[in-house]
Amino acid sequence: MTITEQISIAKSPKKKNEDGIVVTDNFVAVIDGSTSKTNRRYSLFSSNGRYAMKLIARYIGKMEKDCSCHQFCVGVTNYLAKHYKKSEINHLIEHPEERLTASVIIFSRLRREIWMVGDCQCLVGGTYYDNPKPYEHELAEQRAQMIKQSQKPQVEFLREDTARQHIIPRMLQTMKNQNITYAVVDGFRIPENKVKIITLDFSPWEIVLASDGYPFLCPTLKESEDRLKNQKENDPLNIGEFKATKAFMEGNNSFDDRSYIRFSV
Repeated sequence: MTITEQISIAKSPKKKNEDGIVVTDNFVAVIDGSTSKTNRRYSLFSSNGRYAMKLIARYIGKMEKDCSCHQFCVGVTNYLAKHYKKSEINHLIEHPEERLTASVIIFSRLRREIWMVGDCQCLVGGTYYDNPKPYEHELAEQRAQMIKQSQKPQVEFLREDTARQHIIPRMLQTMKNQNITYAVVDGFRIPENKVKIITLDFSPWEIVLASDGYPFLCPTLKESEDRLKNQKENDPLNIGEFKATKAFMEGNNSFDDRSYIRFSV
């Protein structure tokens, strides 16, 4: 494997990145820790999303080179589960929104496979793949319509996104389906039929793995960053061609943490 370029940047200069990139001799991975939507915290030193990302990165760093997707799903689930107290399990079964949660995309060099667990994206030989969460588009559309119909000047939503605040309860409700109708890594059993696997032949391939912080994934980092810059300049609320459940808030460099890695095999 030859790494061509990579970057991982937090959306806010005042906060630590909840995204991460892992590169070993046998695996390349992008991890997107989920931003907390409740007040529950598992670490005094980092957000739940960053803590989940760090734990998963540590697990990937120790995986056997012939690890299968199934073995990863079982192993990383057990690894995260160890960081919950036994007394918490019943509560977390009922409240998935309080779990340590992340999406992960991994390339296995030995198996020549890409595993997509949760909301992530990639380019494989120029072909685009994603694995979006159900309801995400619907919620983004609902937020967009609220902003467009509001009498409040749109610039004010960049300071306080009351439209996002309005959809948060619905977002929490959809999270009840976490690891039921869609897959994530959260310390509970991953439904492997919701994990997308891309198998490569032994031809040379150029691959891009990325988190969903890039609204338009392109074959080079510069192109992807340029499209992101254009999005911020032309539609910072993300209510036009590209719709999202959050905006480029005032003082932030983007609407979400973002990670991108391009490599060839």
